[in-house]
Amino acid sequence: MTAIRHTILLALGLLISVSVQAADNGPKAVIENTVNGIIRVLEARQDKTILTPADRDAIRHVVEGRFDYRAMARRSLGKPWKKLDAAEQAHFTDVFRELLERSYGNRLAEYKGQKVSFNEPRYNKKGNKARILSTVTDGTKTTPVEYSLHQTGTGWQVYDIRIEGASLVRTFHQDFQGLLKEGGYEHLLNKLEEKLVKLRTKDKA
Repeated sequence: MTAIRHTILLALGLLISVSVQAADNGPKAVIENTVNGIIRVLEARQDKTILTPADRDAIRHVVEGRFDYRAMARRSLGKPWKKLDAAEQAHFTDVFRELLERSYGNRLAEYKGQKVSFNEPRYNKKGNKARILSTVTDGTKTTPVEYSLHQTGTGWQVYDIRIEGASLVRTFHQDFQGLLKEGGYEHLLNKLEEKLVKLRTKDKA
């Protein structure tokens, strides 16, 4: 899970690094509004070195509806997704979501005012998908980041993030495939749930 954890911390952590005003409800505005909301939570902390349970709840509220966790979970799992019933798909999505939330929490706690510049969205021919290229600046280091969003019944939602060309979803998929080959879907699910237990314990420490 090392590669996944590294990518999660970097990808989701990068979402906190801009503070600009959104002008509309397009994909770029979705990212900007989400970022601004997270920054307000982080800057309001009394202890800037940690995230309290209240901070995590506040960030979860800000992110709600901005990430299509079901689409991310489905793409990451791949073919086995189709064999799951509705309840199993919902459970796997919940596990996937909590894994993301708890994994990037410590990264968010390290927010130091990094900046990012966003380009205008690039749409597909149907206009229902968009990519936003950005450059994150942290001191003298710059990192290219690309957000992939699609239009859903409740608006634009993120379904993948690429950092220097590396896809978050693809990284998950590759790691999941290894666990699936070891023991199938139940083995994968057990490993992810074991990971969550460790993250929950760490968060309470």
